[in-house]
Amino acid sequence: MKDDPRDHATEIRQGEDLDRDALATWLRDALELDGELAIEQFPSGFSNLTYLLKLGERELVLRRPPFGAAGIRGGHDMAREHRVLSRVVDVWPRVPRPLAYCDDTEVIGAPFYVMERVSGVILRAKPPKGLELYPARFKALSKRAIDTLAELHALDVDALGLAELGKGPGYVERQISGWSRRWHKAKTDDVPTMDRAATWLGENQPADSGVALIHNDYKYDNLVLDPDEPAHIIAILDWEMSTVGDPMMDLGTTLGYWIEAADPAPLRMFGLTALPGNLDRARLVERYREQSNCSFDDPLFYFVYGVFKIGVIVQQIYARYKAGHTQDPRFADLIHVVQACGATAERALDTGRISDLWR
Repeated sequence: MKDDPRDHATEIRQGEDLDRDALATWLRDALELDGELAIEQFPSGFSNLTYLLKLGERELVLRRPPFGAAGIRGGHDMAREHRVLSRVVDVWPRVPRPLAYCDDTEVIGAPFYVMERVSGVILRAKPPKGLELYPARFKALSKRAIDTLAELHALDVDALGLAELGKGPGYVERQISGWSRRWHKAKTDDVPTMDRAATWLGENQPADSGVALIHNDYKYDNLVLDPDEPAHIIAILDWEMSTVGDPMMDLGTTLGYWIEAADPAPLRMFGLTALPGNLDRARLVERYREQSNCSFDDPLFYFVYGVFKIGVIVQQIYARYKAGHTQDPRFADLIHVVQACGATAERALDTGRISDLWR
Protein backbone atom coordinates (compact mmCIF):
# COMPACT_ATOMS: atom_id res chain seq x y z
CA MET A 1 0.00 0.00 0.00
CA LYS A 2 1.25 3.46 -0.85
CA ASP A 3 2.67 5.40 2.11
CA ASP A 4 0.36 8.13 3.42
CA PRO A 5 2.44 11.33 3.66
CA ARG A 6 0.01 13.10 5.98
CA ASP A 7 1.06 13.86 9.55
CA HIS A 8 0.07 11.18 12.06
CA ALA A 9 -0.13 10.97 15.84
CA THR A 10 1.43 8.11 17.78
CA GLU A 11 1.57 6.91 21.38
CA ILE A 12 2.06 9.47 24.15
CA ARG A 13 5.62 10.08 25.32
CA GLN A 14 6.53 9.01 28.84
CA GLY A 15 5.73 11.70 31.38
CA GLU A 16 3.40 13.64 29.05
CA ASP A 17 0.13 11.78 29.67
CA LEU A 18 -3.17 13.58 30.09
CA ASP A 19 -5.93 12.75 32.57
CA ARG A 20 -8.30 11.01 30.17
CA ASP A 21 -11.30 10.88 32.52
CA ALA A 22 -11.06 14.56 33.50
CA LEU A 23 -10.58 15.58 29.89
CA ALA A 24 -13.54 13.49 28.73
CA THR A 25 -15.73 15.18 31.35
CA TRP A 26 -14.58 18.62 30.22
CA LEU A 27 -15.23 17.79 26.55
CA ARG A 28 -18.72 16.65 27.41
CA ASP A 29 -19.47 19.84 29.35
CA ALA A 30 -17.71 22.36 27.08
CA LEU A 31 -18.47 20.93 23.65
CA GLU A 32 -21.29 18.48 24.34
CA LEU A 33 -19.12 15.65 23.03
CA ASP A 34 -19.58 12.21 24.47
CA GLY A 35 -18.25 8.75 23.85
CA GLU A 36 -15.04 6.82 24.43
CA LEU A 37 -12.04 9.15 24.34
CA ALA A 38 -8.76 7.99 22.79
CA ILE A 39 -5.66 10.18 23.03
CA GLU A 40 -2.50 10.11 20.94
CA GLN A 41 0.34 12.59 20.64
CA PHE A 42 1.95 14.24 17.66
CA PRO A 43 5.59 13.29 18.23
CA SER A 44 7.40 16.20 16.63
CA GLY A 45 7.85 19.73 17.88
CA PHE A 46 9.94 21.01 20.77
CA SER A 47 7.63 23.53 22.41
CA ASN A 48 3.93 23.27 23.19
CA LEU A 49 2.56 19.73 23.26
CA THR A 50 -0.03 18.67 20.71
CA TYR A 51 -2.42 15.73 21.10
CA LEU A 52 -4.96 14.04 18.84
CA LEU A 53 -8.31 13.39 20.52
CA LYS A 54 -10.63 10.78 18.98
CA LEU A 55 -14.28 10.42 19.96
CA GLY A 56 -15.83 7.98 17.53
CA GLU A 57 -15.48 9.53 14.07
CA ARG A 58 -14.69 12.99 15.50
CA GLU A 59 -11.04 14.09 15.63
CA LEU A 60 -9.85 17.15 17.55
CA VAL A 61 -6.47 18.57 18.44
CA LEU A 62 -5.48 19.71 21.94
CA ARG A 63 -2.63 22.11 22.65
CA ARG A 64 -1.03 22.63 26.05
CA PRO A 65 2.28 24.05 27.37
CA PRO A 66 5.21 21.68 27.87
CA PHE A 67 5.77 20.19 31.29
CA GLY A 68 8.27 22.19 33.34
CA ALA A 69 7.73 25.43 31.39
CA ALA A 70 6.22 27.54 34.16
CA GLY A 71 9.25 29.84 34.23
CA ILE A 72 8.84 30.90 30.58
CA ARG A 73 5.08 31.32 30.37
CA GLY A 74 5.26 34.14 27.85
CA GLY A 75 6.11 31.68 25.10
CA HIS A 76 3.34 29.21 25.97
CA ASP A 77 0.24 31.39 26.26
CA MET A 78 -2.71 29.18 25.35
CA ALA A 79 -5.22 31.97 25.83
CA ARG A 80 -3.38 34.19 23.35
CA GLU A 81 -3.13 31.41 20.78
CA HIS A 82 -6.84 30.59 21.09
CA ARG A 83 -7.80 34.26 20.88
CA VAL A 84 -5.76 34.92 17.75
CA LEU A 85 -7.19 31.88 15.97
CA SER A 86 -10.71 32.88 16.98
CA ARG A 87 -10.30 36.34 15.43
CA VAL A 88 -8.47 35.27 12.27
CA VAL A 89 -10.39 32.13 11.25
CA ASP A 90 -13.43 33.92 9.82
CA VAL A 91 -11.47 36.36 7.64
CA TRP A 92 -8.46 34.31 6.51
CA PRO A 93 -8.76 30.65 5.51
CA ARG A 94 -5.32 29.49 6.63
CA VAL A 95 -5.88 28.73 10.31
CA PRO A 96 -7.60 25.80 12.05
CA ARG A 97 -10.89 26.62 13.76
CA PRO A 98 -10.59 26.83 17.57
CA LEU A 99 -13.43 25.24 19.52
CA ALA A 100 -12.89 25.93 23.24
CA TYR A 101 -10.31 27.19 25.74
CA CYS A 102 -9.82 25.98 29.32
CA ASP A 103 -7.95 27.90 32.01
CA ASP A 104 -8.78 25.40 34.76
CA THR A 105 -5.48 23.71 35.55
CA GLU A 106 -7.30 21.01 37.50
CA VAL A 107 -8.37 19.31 34.26
CA ILE A 108 -4.99 18.31 32.77
CA GLY A 109 -2.54 20.33 34.87
CA ALA A 110 -2.22 23.39 32.61
CA PRO A 111 -4.33 25.73 30.47
CA PHE A 112 -5.17 24.29 27.06
CA TYR A 113 -7.43 24.69 24.07
CA VAL A 114 -9.07 22.37 21.57
CA MET A 115 -9.38 23.01 17.84
CA GLU A 116 -10.50 21.21 14.72
CA ARG A 117 -8.01 18.82 13.17
CA VAL A 118 -6.60 19.93 9.83
CA SER A 119 -5.19 16.85 8.15
CA GLY A 120 -2.35 17.20 5.68
CA VAL A 121 1.38 17.01 5.08
CA ILE A 122 3.83 18.68 7.47
CA LEU A 123 7.45 18.92 6.36
CA ARG A 124 9.80 18.16 9.22
CA ALA A 125 13.49 17.25 9.31
CA LYS A 126 13.04 14.35 6.88
CA PRO A 127 10.81 14.17 3.79
CA PRO A 128 7.59 12.23 4.49
CA LYS A 129 7.25 8.84 2.86
CA GLY A 130 4.87 8.74 -0.06
CA LEU A 131 5.49 12.30 -1.25
CA GLU A 132 7.93 13.19 -4.02
CA LEU A 133 9.51 16.55 -3.31
CA TYR A 134 11.40 17.32 -6.49
CA PRO A 135 13.04 20.75 -7.02
CA ALA A 136 10.15 22.29 -8.97
CA ARG A 137 7.79 21.49 -6.08
CA PHE A 138 10.14 23.04 -3.55
CA LYS A 139 10.52 26.13 -5.70
CA ALA A 140 6.76 26.55 -5.87
CA LEU A 141 6.33 25.85 -2.15
CA SER A 142 9.06 28.23 -1.04
CA LYS A 143 7.50 31.01 -3.11
CA ARG A 144 4.04 30.25 -1.76
CA ALA A 145 5.33 30.10 1.81
CA ILE A 146 6.84 33.58 1.70
CA ASP A 147 3.82 34.94 -0.20
CA THR A 148 1.59 33.60 2.58
CA LEU A 149 3.71 35.33 5.22
CA ALA A 150 3.23 38.59 3.30
CA GLU A 151 -0.54 37.88 3.22
CA LEU A 152 -0.55 37.46 6.99
CA HIS A 153 1.27 40.75 7.49
CA ALA A 154 -1.30 42.51 5.30
CA LEU A 155 -4.24 41.58 7.55
CA ASP A 156 -5.92 44.55 9.27
CA VAL A 157 -5.18 44.15 12.98
CA ASP A 158 -7.76 46.79 13.92
CA ALA A 159 -10.50 45.06 11.97
CA LEU A 160 -9.53 41.76 13.61
CA GLY A 161 -9.81 43.31 17.07
CA LEU A 162 -6.23 42.33 17.88
CA ALA A 163 -4.52 45.72 17.97
CA GLU A 164 -4.34 45.61 21.76
CA LEU A 165 -1.95 42.67 21.55
CA GLY A 166 0.71 45.20 20.61
CA LYS A 167 2.45 47.46 23.10
CA GLY A 168 3.05 50.40 20.79
CA PRO A 169 6.36 51.78 19.47
CA GLY A 170 9.58 50.14 20.61
CA TYR A 171 8.86 46.58 19.47
CA VAL A 172 12.39 46.02 18.17
CA GLU A 173 13.97 47.24 21.40
CA ARG A 174 11.65 45.13 23.53
CA GLN A 175 12.46 42.01 21.52
CA ILE A 176 16.21 42.49 21.65
CA SER A 177 16.28 43.25 25.36
CA GLY A 178 13.83 40.43 26.09
CA TRP A 179 15.64 37.72 24.15
CA SER A 180 19.02 38.86 25.50
CA ARG A 181 17.65 38.63 29.02
CA ARG A 182 16.24 35.15 28.34
CA TRP A 183 19.58 34.07 26.93
CA HIS A 184 21.48 35.00 30.06
CA LYS A 185 18.82 33.45 32.29
CA ALA A 186 18.77 30.11 30.44
CA LYS A 187 22.53 29.69 29.84
CA THR A 188 24.03 26.35 30.84
CA ASP A 189 27.23 26.48 28.76
CA ASP A 190 29.58 29.19 27.57
CA VAL A 191 28.74 30.09 23.95
CA PRO A 192 30.71 33.26 23.11
CA THR A 193 29.21 33.58 19.63
CA MET A 194 25.73 33.91 21.13
CA ASP A 195 27.04 36.52 23.55
CA ARG A 196 28.52 38.44 20.61
CA ALA A 197 25.23 38.31 18.72
CA ALA A 198 23.34 39.65 21.75
CA THR A 199 25.77 42.55 22.11
CA TRP A 200 25.71 43.41 18.38
CA LEU A 201 21.92 43.34 18.24
CA GLY A 202 21.71 45.66 21.21
CA GLU A 203 24.10 48.13 19.57
CA ASN A 204 22.61 48.09 16.05
CA GLN A 205 18.85 48.28 16.45
CA PRO A 206 16.84 49.85 13.61
CA ALA A 207 13.64 51.75 14.20
CA ASP A 208 10.39 49.82 14.01
CA SER A 209 9.48 49.24 10.35
CA GLY A 210 5.72 48.94 10.82
CA VAL A 211 2.91 47.15 12.63
CA ALA A 212 1.26 43.86 11.66
CA LEU A 213 -0.11 40.61 13.02
CA ILE A 214 2.97 38.40 13.20
CA HIS A 215 3.29 34.66 13.73
CA ASN A 216 6.78 34.66 15.30
CA ASP A 217 7.43 30.98 14.46
CA TYR A 218 6.71 30.78 10.73
CA LYS A 219 8.52 27.86 9.06
CA TYR A 220 7.84 24.74 7.03
CA ASP A 221 6.97 22.48 9.94
CA ASN A 222 4.22 24.84 11.04
CA LEU A 223 2.51 24.65 7.64
CA VAL A 224 -0.12 22.04 6.75
CA LEU A 225 0.13 21.19 3.04
CA ASP A 226 -2.26 19.55 0.63
CA PRO A 227 -0.90 16.01 -0.04
CA ASP A 228 -2.09 16.20 -3.66
CA GLU A 229 -0.54 19.62 -4.27
CA PRO A 230 2.20 20.33 -1.70
CA ALA A 231 2.61 23.95 -2.80
CA HIS A 232 -0.92 24.62 -1.51
CA ILE A 233 -0.91 25.69 2.16
CA ILE A 234 -4.06 24.52 3.94
CA ALA A 235 -3.32 25.98 7.36
CA ILE A 236 -0.67 27.55 9.59
CA LEU A 237 -0.20 26.01 13.03
CA ASP A 238 1.42 26.94 16.35
CA TRP A 239 0.32 30.51 17.02
CA GLU A 240 1.40 30.66 20.68
CA MET A 241 3.99 33.39 20.07
CA SER A 242 1.85 35.46 17.71
CA THR A 243 1.41 39.12 18.51
CA VAL A 244 1.13 42.56 16.93
CA GLY A 245 4.55 43.94 16.13
CA ASP A 246 7.19 44.63 13.51
CA PRO A 247 6.72 42.40 10.43
CA MET A 248 10.43 42.55 9.60
CA MET A 249 11.22 40.86 12.90
CA ASP A 250 8.78 38.11 11.91
CA LEU A 251 10.57 37.77 8.58
CA GLY A 252 13.84 37.59 10.50
CA THR A 253 12.62 34.61 12.49
CA THR A 254 11.65 32.83 9.28
CA LEU A 255 15.08 33.59 7.81
CA GLY A 256 16.68 32.10 10.91
CA TYR A 257 14.83 28.83 10.37
CA TRP A 258 15.49 28.88 6.61
CA ILE A 259 18.55 26.63 6.39
CA GLU A 260 20.81 26.53 3.34
CA ALA A 261 22.83 23.55 2.15
CA ALA A 262 26.19 24.67 3.59
CA ASP A 263 24.88 25.78 6.99
CA PRO A 264 26.04 23.85 10.10
CA ALA A 265 24.68 20.30 10.24
CA PRO A 266 22.86 20.63 13.61
CA LEU A 267 20.54 23.22 12.02
CA ARG A 268 19.13 20.61 9.64
CA MET A 269 16.66 19.73 12.39
CA PHE A 270 14.73 22.84 11.34
CA GLY A 271 13.55 21.32 8.10
CA LEU A 272 13.99 20.85 4.39
CA THR A 273 14.72 24.33 3.05
CA ALA A 274 18.30 23.28 2.20
CA LEU A 275 17.09 20.80 -0.43
CA PRO A 276 17.31 21.70 -4.16
CA GLY A 277 14.63 23.97 -5.53
CA ASN A 278 14.05 26.10 -2.46
CA LEU A 279 14.76 29.81 -2.68
CA ASP A 280 17.82 30.77 -0.68
CA ARG A 281 17.52 33.39 2.06
CA ALA A 282 18.51 36.33 -0.16
CA ARG A 283 15.94 35.38 -2.81
CA LEU A 284 13.36 34.83 -0.09
CA VAL A 285 13.85 38.43 1.03
CA GLU A 286 13.51 39.71 -2.52
CA ARG A 287 10.30 37.72 -2.99
CA TYR A 288 8.94 39.18 0.24
CA ARG A 289 9.77 42.70 -0.95
CA GLU A 290 7.79 42.04 -4.14
CA GLN A 291 4.75 40.70 -2.29
CA SER A 292 4.51 43.21 0.56
CA ASN A 293 4.41 46.91 1.21
CA CYS A 294 7.21 46.75 3.76
CA SER A 295 10.32 48.86 3.23
CA PHE A 296 13.72 48.00 4.68
CA ASP A 297 17.31 48.41 3.54
CA ASP A 298 19.50 45.60 4.85
CA PRO A 299 18.11 42.26 6.11
CA LEU A 300 21.30 41.45 8.08
CA PHE A 301 19.96 42.71 11.41
CA TYR A 302 16.74 40.73 11.05
CA PHE A 303 18.57 37.53 10.08
CA VAL A 304 20.99 37.76 13.00
CA TYR A 305 18.05 38.46 15.30
CA GLY A 306 16.22 35.40 13.96
CA VAL A 307 19.19 33.08 14.42
CA PHE A 308 19.89 34.44 17.90
CA LYS A 309 16.25 34.16 18.96
CA ILE A 310 16.07 30.56 17.76
CA GLY A 311 19.27 29.79 19.66
CA VAL A 312 17.68 31.18 22.81
CA ILE A 313 14.49 29.15 22.32
CA VAL A 314 16.53 25.97 21.89
CA GLN A 315 18.66 26.89 24.93
CA GLN A 316 15.52 27.28 27.04
CA ILE A 317 14.40 23.80 26.03
CA TYR A 318 17.87 22.40 26.72
CA ALA A 319 17.93 24.10 30.13
CA ARG A 320 14.63 22.38 31.04
CA TYR A 321 16.16 19.05 30.04
CA LYS A 322 19.33 19.70 32.07
CA ALA A 323 17.19 20.61 35.08
CA GLY A 324 15.27 17.32 34.79
CA HIS A 325 11.91 18.89 33.91
CA THR A 326 11.62 16.71 30.82
CA GLN A 327 13.10 13.34 29.91
CA ASP A 328 12.58 13.65 26.16
CA PRO A 329 15.79 12.12 24.70
CA ARG A 330 15.61 14.44 21.68
CA PHE A 331 16.69 17.29 23.95
CA ALA A 332 20.01 15.80 25.06
CA ASP A 333 22.09 17.22 22.20
CA LEU A 334 20.36 20.56 21.74
CA ILE A 335 23.40 22.47 23.01
CA HIS A 336 24.99 21.71 19.63
CA VAL A 337 22.09 23.48 17.93
CA VAL A 338 22.62 26.51 20.17
CA GLN A 339 26.30 26.55 19.25
CA ALA A 340 25.42 26.27 15.55
CA CYS A 341 23.03 29.22 15.85
CA GLY A 342 25.82 31.27 17.42
CA ALA A 343 28.29 30.24 14.70
CA THR A 344 25.81 31.21 11.98
CA ALA A 345 25.14 34.61 13.53
CA GLU A 346 28.87 35.24 13.82
CA ARG A 347 29.48 34.22 10.21
CA ALA A 348 26.75 36.57 9.02
CA LEU A 349 28.29 39.43 10.99
CA ASP A 350 31.78 38.68 9.66
CA THR A 351 30.65 38.44 6.01
CA GLY A 352 27.81 40.98 6.01
CA ARG A 353 25.66 38.43 4.16
CA ILE A 354 22.55 36.41 4.97
CA SER A 355 23.04 33.78 2.24
CA ASP A 356 25.90 31.59 1.07
CA LEU A 357 27.72 32.25 4.33
CA TRP A 358 30.33 29.52 4.11
CA ARG A 359 31.81 30.05 0.66
